[in-house]
Amino acid sequence: MSQLLKISLPDGSVREMPVGSTPADVAAAIGPGLAKAALAARIDGELRDLTRPFDGDCTLALVTAKDEADALDLARHDFAHVLAEAVQALFPGTQITFGPSTDDGFYYDFAPAERPFTDEDLPAIEAQMRGIIAANKPLRREEWSRAQLISRWQQQGESFKAEWAAELPDAETLTVYWSGDDWLDMCRGPHLPATGKLDPNAFKLTRVSGAYWRGDQNNAMLSRIYGTGWLNKKQLEEHLHRLEEAAKRDHRKLGGEMDLFHLQQEAHGSVFWHPKGYMIWRELEAYMRRAIDGAGYREVKTPQIMDARQWEQSGHWGKYRENMFVIPDEVPNVDDEGPVISGEADWMALKPMNCPAHVLIFRQGIKSYRDLPLRIYENGCCHRNEPHGALHGLMRVRQFTQDDAHIFCREDQIVDEVQAFCALADRIYQDFGFTYAIKLALRPEKRFGSEEMWDQSETELREAVVKAGLATEHYGWEELPGEGAFYAPKLEWHLTDAIGRTWQVGTIQSDRVLPERLDAGYVAEDGGKHRPVMLHRAIFGSYERFIGILIEHYAGKLPVWLAPVQAVVATIVSDADDYARDVTEQLKAAGIRVETDLRNEKINYKVREHSLQKVPHLLVVGKREAEEGTVAIRTLGEERQRFMPLAEAIAMLKGEATPPDLR
Repeated sequence: MSQLLKISLPDGSVREMPVGSTPADVAAAIGPGLAKAALAARIDGELRDLTRPFDGDCTLALVTAKDEADALDLARHDFAHVLAEAVQALFPGTQITFGPSTDDGFYYDFAPAERPFTDEDLPAIEAQMRGIIAANKPLRREEWSRAQLISRWQQQGESFKAEWAAELPDAETLTVYWSGDDWLDMCRGPHLPATGKLDPNAFKLTRVSGAYWRGDQNNAMLSRIYGTGWLNKKQLEEHLHRLEEAAKRDHRKLGGEMDLFHLQQEAHGSVFWHPKGYMIWRELEAYMRRAIDGAGYREVKTPQIMDARQWEQSGHWGKYRENMFVIPDEVPNVDDEGPVISGEADWMALKPMNCPAHVLIFRQGIKSYRDLPLRIYENGCCHRNEPHGALHGLMRVRQFTQDDAHIFCREDQIVDEVQAFCALADRIYQDFGFTYAIKLALRPEKRFGSEEMWDQSETELREAVVKAGLATEHYGWEELPGEGAFYAPKLEWHLTDAIGRTWQVGTIQSDRVLPERLDAGYVAEDGGKHRPVMLHRAIFGSYERFIGILIEHYAGKLPVWLAPVQAVVATIVSDADDYARDVTEQLKAAGIRVETDLRNEKINYKVREHSLQKVPHLLVVGKREAEEGTVAIRTLGEERQRFMPLAEAIAMLKGEATPPDLR
């Protein structure tokens, strides 16, 4: 009698299956509905192909479309392979390289035989892909030797694949996946059972771009084809609608239309703020200063450039050196023939973060346990040498300013300080109209500090969120293994904007490493020297990125208190010019940021122009309004205008122009 395998299912039951059985066999044994719905399997937690035989006794969880994260990743991975197969069918001689799934789709890099691909090629490729899906070709896994792989790729003229196969680790199991019997790709998998499991109406190829082989500009230029892929047509349509809405809200587009800022090649990754854009910045800065002053922080200012030895001691030099702007600090040596520049120049670096400088401030003078917690805040300008290709408007820049703070505290103060920060962040995000999820990023594989230290730090952050009442499903509480910083676990605030996108913004990190490395200490109650714990925290993250998020969240229609121009007084006829000037002066006296439009243009033209500028309120005045002391108010986004006495209008505007924390 052959030995039977014991397969444990999520409901606690155990199925006995013959050796050589697959998850697909178990699904079929349970019922035809599950057999049809099953897409893949988790074997002892590992995602595997549905048709891959069991290795032995195991736990089994069948993956269906209801397991959306797994199902989407599988579908997108398969769409990438179908894309590669389609391209090679349409363009013989094209070499394939790699094609991963992405957050909303997939891409594949190709070396075309004749010419780079263009967007005009995409409709034909899509049609070919749908044909492959309709053919319902089985996707079959095989294990090959390195020699087999290299030989196959060389015979097929696939030089890129042959190069990569030659470099794969000796101990790694090398696998290929067949699509039917006539096309294969080198891949770790897993995959869906067949191409027919994909919805042919749930994907769209979006664009073509250039990409260097293995990301190195010294290598060959390839054609990268991007696509978005989903489980069904409805998901695709919703995504395309979000993209359309996101394009309307693009902060780069609105920033130009509203005359807020610009970027140019003479300062890659740095922002030129125009008066209107910098007004938003100033309002945010003033708001944050009131918040941190009220929470007991002390504001500081630290140098932009520090000696590289400081960054070596902190540990950042080893982790961030390639992203730091460094400059030589050359000290002349003098000999008989005059000054000679030393070849042993010291290195200085523009700071990529503020943390070490705040430790140096903490170390000035003797600190007692009674001085703690010490909360140090800085609107700190930092520089990071981000790759040119990664720069993206205000969202990814090289020069940025953080609303950065560090709380130096005793061990017994950590939970209370983190809880207080949670309350502060909650209030601020609510003021800006955001909902959010909180996630705990746990220890990464490469890290400083002992296991005991990480255990303690993670437990403290978890306890603080529980005490704050935020570790619930309502707040999207989640723990993220391996996502912490190299020196500390961290809580992350993921904001959700008006069209459902999420942005990781705020953070607080519990750090025992940096105080040790930079020799920070305080005199404890027992008279001995103890290390403080350093809580790194930010709420906006950076002013640049937060402003970009706000512009897109509000589609440029910022709350009145943040709007660069809060009102425009516009005339219908020149007879009302003097009254318009008087209205403007009264609004200015009330603290309203107001402009006057006395141009000889039709009022509809003025309304349209100021609407494009996203001015919240347009106060229209004509001869009748001048005689009656009234204004006609047109509010952005509303069709009807309201008539009211000037004093009432000023009171209304003053209320809306007051920041939420001052109301």
